[in-house]
Amino acid sequence: MAAKIKKGDRVVVLAGKDKGRQGNVLKVLPKDERVVVEGLNMVQRHTRPSQLDPQGGIKNKEASLHLSNVAIVDSNGKPTRVGFKVEGDKKVRVAKTTGEVING
Repeated sequence: MAAKIKKGDRVVVLAGKDKGRQGNVLKVLPKDERVVVEGLNMVQRHTRPSQLDPQGGIKNKEASLHLSNVAIVDSNGKPTRVGFKVEGDKKVRVAKTTGEVING
């Protein structure tokens, strides 16, 4: 099945501690049905000193969110569902609210 959310898409969080906030998708994990969004769902990781990071300490990083808790932002800045349409010989993603083609 084609991906409804891809790396680089602008999404809004629908549920959880970051509800209503927007960010860009950094990584999509299709097997786990999860996405990592830039600057959202931040967690703290305690890291042991290593050769790459001799200081160690507490680091902040993005944790993944379930796909059902994010939605693509349309051209009006509102969350939208994604549909598919065939234009010519290409299958493209379409915003359900506006009917516009989603780039990417």
